Amino acid sequence: MKTIHILLVFTVTLLCSTTVSAQYGNNGYGNNGYGNNNGYGRNQMSQMGQNREPDKPKEIPVEVTVGKIMEKLKEELVLDQLQEIAISNVLIESIRSQGILLKAETSQEQKIKEIKALSEVTDRKVNEFLNEDQKAKYKALNEQSNNPKKSRKKR
Repeated sequence: MKTIHILLVFTVTLLCSTTVSAQYGNNGYGNNGYGNNNGYGRNQMSQMGQNREPDKPKEIPVEVTVGKIMEKLKEELVLDQLQEIAISNVLIESIRSQGILLKAETSQEQKIKEIKALSEVTDRKVNEFLNEDQKAKYKALNEQSNNPKKSRKKR
């Protein structure tokens, strides 16, 4: 009778231990027990977002920016293909230089001065490719873009 009793207790104990093991997996919640050696209840899923650095905004390619500018200029100034190519090359060079100036480690005032000088040089280069009517329209477009508040009031 004692052997049956011992066998029955052993079987119940064995079944209960396999049930507990199945419920908690290998040594509890996850690989190393309750805490995964990370503290109480914290698992690797809760840490996924903590290790990532914030994404930097993607820079818009220079060619895309120049394309948008050229669409407006082509429409307003009625440019031929040669003018289009020449002016787009000037604008690409100018925008790349502007990006370099903005990334330079100089004071804000110095950056503003250099960007204004770059803008004047760019305007001079663009004007070299335009005829008299186009120059007048280009000047008006520049003034309009520099003073957007006035142009909005006219609408």
